[in-house]
Amino acid sequence: MFNEKVILMLLEGIRDTLYMTLVSTLIGYLVGLPFGILLYVTSEKGLHPNKIIYRVGDFICNVIRSIPFLILLILLIPFTRLIVGKSYGSTATIVPLVICAAPYIARVVESSLNEVDAGVVEAAKSMGASNAQIVFKVLLVEARISLLTGFTITTGLLLGYSAMSGTVGGGGLGDIAVRYGYYRWQTDIMLVTVLLLILIFQIIQNVGTKIATGLDHRKR
Repeated sequence: MFNEKVILMLLEGIRDTLYMTLVSTLIGYLVGLPFGILLYVTSEKGLHPNKIIYRVGDFICNVIRSIPFLILLILLIPFTRLIVGKSYGSTATIVPLVICAAPYIARVVESSLNEVDAGVVEAAKSMGASNAQIVFKVLLVEARISLLTGFTITTGLLLGYSAMSGTVGGGGLGDIAVRYGYYRWQTDIMLVTVLLLILIFQIIQNVGTKIATGLDHRKR
């Protein structure tokens, strides 16, 4: 029955889900964005090629991305407990979400920067721009649409992972779906949580798409 207590629980679930998703996305970008820039700059065709740095960064990305999130979540329990003092709840879930997101974001950033026309970079070099100026004033500006699209996709991905964390007490709508849909067989509550997750995902996707379209001067 959807009484006041259940409605309040669902509202808290929405709050916790948005908290986990948005905070982990933002922190993930604080780590993943410079990581992705580093991968681009040190790649074979980058501004300052360095095989050792690139291979180490490439290895780290591949290793973390190859581990399924649920397994990574369990593996990081001791580390999560060390960082936040506990291994359950919405705040604790942010730790593995960030570690999972950062390499993915780095790859998105690297790919977006690689899509920038090489002629634009060469033109900037011919005008005497430094590597830092090329990265921040040319590459990131030219790749802004791709980067924003990547941001939207990453946010949607972390929304799904935040729900997955409910299997180990991660909080949010995923936790509600597991507790009531799996352990108590209350299908109605589980279906509502699924619909809410779909709704949140659609909102994130639509907002991101509209902003990207608005910034795309090619469609004006």
